[in-house]
Amino acid sequence: MRKFKFPRIRVHLKSKHLLAIMTLLCISLMVSALAAGISTAPLQEAAGYVVIPFEKSITAISDTIHGVQERMREKEEILLENEELKAEVEILTGENHKLLVNAQEYDRLKKLYELDEDYSDYPKVAASIISKDPGNWYDTFMINKGSRDGIRVGNNVIADRGLVGIVTQTGSSWATVRSIIDDSSSVSAMTVSSQDNFVVHGDLELIDQGKLRFEQLYDQEDIVTAGERVVTSNISENYVEGLFIGYINEVVQDSNNLTKTGTIVTPIDFAHLKNVFVITVNKQDTISGSAGAKEEDDEE
Repeated sequence: MRKFKFPRIRVHLKSKHLLAIMTLLCISLMVSALAAGISTAPLQEAAGYVVIPFEKSITAISDTIHGVQERMREKEEILLENEELKAEVEILTGENHKLLVNAQEYDRLKKLYELDEDYSDYPKVAASIISKDPGNWYDTFMINKGSRDGIRVGNNVIADRGLVGIVTQTGSSWATVRSIIDDSSSVSAMTVSSQDNFVVHGDLELIDQGKLRFEQLYDQEDIVTAGERVVTSNISENYVEGLFIGYINEVVQDSNNLTKTGTIVTPIDFAHLKNVFVITVNKQDTISGSAGAKEEDDEE
């Protein structure tokens, strides 16, 4: 005879629901026992076996959730503090950049002041560069001062204790400058110690090394060596006398055995020019002034 099998019914209850049911059951049994005059001690003991473990589990779960909440709160506080620190770093970085810019501006102004002192014999106008020709170098550029500031074509331009170039065109509030590194530039120069004259030329290929080239140096006694100071010559037609050009870097004997050529290191950073001085007297002014003074002396 086949045995009848009852179907299995599975009921899934969450722990909190089961705890509630068991609690209600225990309370009901206790109420029933009191109503019937039966001692509740066995029921209380049974309830202790059933309810207390669930309470402990709920307490443990609550403690775990509380711990997770605390850790999340700490994490949020750390993230907030990190954002505040990032903001402070950005502020300090900006302030540091401003200080660096101010320091650089101070250095430029200091150099201009020293340059003004070095050439105090010549009247000068300070100017800023506002544009330049395409390329890495300031071989031709424009400044923000012009004829109404006393600037004329032929005025010499200096910066960083040395010669930069010459004014080639002017407007009322601007002027164009051709620097001595331009391929078309040539400057009559001389060595300080021997007073030997020669010609310095611009060379945009050499300026990558911070150098100019020179030629037609007559140095029969081999006096001129590396490190010799070079300035504008007294016989120059376009540049006033004594403007610093640079230092002799290399001297090579020409094939004619009469003259020498070589290179000069310039003190000017022709890749980062910003401020210049324009000497507002031309070489011809100094010649005319000297001639007039000589005539007055002769008359006396």
